[in-house]
Amino acid sequence: MAFGKARRVGTTTTATPRVVQIPGEVVEADAPPDTAADSADEVFKLMDEVRVSLVNIIDAAHIDKLKPQEARAEIASAIRRILERRPVQVPTFLADRVVDELVDDVLGFGPLEPLLAQDNLTDIMVNGPKDVYVEMGGRIQKVDVQFRDNNHLMNICQRIVSLVGRRIDESSPICDARLPDGSRVNVIVPPLALKGPTLTIRKFKKDKLKLDDLVRFGSITAEGAEIIQVIGHTRCNLIVSGGTGSGKTTLLNCIAGFIDKSERVVTCEDSAELQLQQPHVVPLEMRPPNLEGEGEVRMADLVKNCLRMRPDRIVVGEVRGGEAFDLLQAMNTGHDGSMGTVHANSPREALRRLETMITGGGYALPARNIREMIANSIDVIIHAARLRDGRRVITHITELIGMEEDIITTQDLYLFHIEGDDGHGHVIGRHSGTGINQPKIWSKAVYYGEQNKLAAALQIANSEIKPDVTSEIGMV
Repeated sequence: MAFGKARRVGTTTTATPRVVQIPGEVVEADAPPDTAADSADEVFKLMDEVRVSLVNIIDAAHIDKLKPQEARAEIASAIRRILERRPVQVPTFLADRVVDELVDDVLGFGPLEPLLAQDNLTDIMVNGPKDVYVEMGGRIQKVDVQFRDNNHLMNICQRIVSLVGRRIDESSPICDARLPDGSRVNVIVPPLALKGPTLTIRKFKKDKLKLDDLVRFGSITAEGAEIIQVIGHTRCNLIVSGGTGSGKTTLLNCIAGFIDKSERVVTCEDSAELQLQQPHVVPLEMRPPNLEGEGEVRMADLVKNCLRMRPDRIVVGEVRGGEAFDLLQAMNTGHDGSMGTVHANSPREALRRLETMITGGGYALPARNIREMIANSIDVIIHAARLRDGRRVITHITELIGMEEDIITTQDLYLFHIEGDDGHGHVIGRHSGTGINQPKIWSKAVYYGEQNKLAAALQIANSEIKPDVTSEIGMV
């Protein structure tokens, strides 16, 4: 589907859809002409005029009872009748735009609707009413989408956060929320945001990605995906690490796809993002404090409560603080196959961050005891990264071997090697094994009957090794 060509179902059957132009993108021939009359200011002025008449002729109670497509069609029809009664005829392309934008404003999220309809966007960033950016294909670009003013943008922000029972105003100027499709939303407003309400949306694809899709995208090779599949099947305790926007949640969703359907999985998240497809999943979401500073439910509280819910696996969307201790305790007390994500720039950095989180969580334990707990609890760390050309790749599959004195020892099984640039800004690299044929997780693979699959995948991965590549054993 071409960018900007998604039509809001039921709005109209004859109107030309709006085109959201991105620099460098070719606008197709059926796009409306870019004329002075079709300016944003004129559209907003006409929308305000029509809105006044629309309020008087629309029965809100009746609209609430209709299906979304029927509601859009009825409101669109009413808007067209109002436009037809104007003394001065409105140009067709302008009328079509007013219908689309006003229906979106009444029933949806206003100017955001055409962007939310695009499945090839990963982020939408609104820095103010006239300043909207998107990320597409790993590149951030400005788009020709505008809000009327700060009040218009603030109303849309209020509409979004109200979906999850939260509020945003001067007394509570920061809020995390989610859209009905699971997309993650962050809103920050004045006095903290100096330019006006600032909205950031991390979109998720409508079609849930699977590990085979990551292979097709070049994020990992088929044999690397096979290793990850074995890790998921054999209930290895797993941490997915990576920087912001590296695809940690997507990767965790893909790995969770290999959890057996008979297992009971409890998920704990700051804002619900995971989209597990198993039938027996219990999603939990933390709660911020109210205006009186009471009623807060922290991530650590959710993880502790999980232990009383008879889970087979616990999945923590993002480990940020003292809940790291409770997750490691769960991993080490019969909840094999538990998972979580950590912000870090490498697998070793992820281990250091876990140690820091536990210490910062108020647990007065000696450093050696914390490291022993980490080494005994976590089996594998899978690291994802976003390259400078925008591609997301899995760069490490690293297993924890154990302790040497006071040091956690790790061993890389699978790596991504950067080999240069193609001269057009694209990073050249390749995946390969590291020469390890029987890793520490071999015993789990044997227990679950996956040893042949693991051996075959490692053999293929190791065949890609170049003479200068050897297994890297690191100490943390």
